[in-house]
Amino acid sequence: MPMPKVFFTEVREAFTELAERLGLEGPVETDTVLLHSAYTRGAVEYEVYLDAPWEGGCLHIGAALRTPDIWFTVGIEELAIAAGVVDKRGTVSYSARNLKQMKKSLVGQRAFVEPLHPLLCDDPESAVRLLRRAGAREWSLRPEE
Repeated sequence: MPMPKVFFTEVREAFTELAERLGLEGPVETDTVLLHSAYTRGAVEYEVYLDAPWEGGCLHIGAALRTPDIWFTVGIEELAIAAGVVDKRGTVSYSARNLKQMKKSLVGQRAFVEPLHPLLCDDPESAVRLLRRAGAREWSLRPEE
């Protein structure tokens, strides 16, 4: 099971060049509940997190978009399928049982970020339609009355 220092080092190594190329800020790293690293550009955020490390761990990369009213979140593979970047599930690994598996999962899922990034950043209305097609979770940002 990867420890926090190893996880954060590997994520930084995997994302540094991509973050520079795409103009992403970050990483913002937390280890309060999950090991979590985030890169952002404007209203778009890419989250890398290690789920259930006590059970061997699964690495996930998710995409999020914040609009004035809604915060959308979705897994990167689901988004890639909805966008036509890949045509079926199961094209990437999620395993993080050891360092080798974690790196494979990180690199495989990271490959979806670059082709998806313009689809999330260029046109907010198209991005929202894509996120909904991908089955994104929607969190209301409006204050309850």
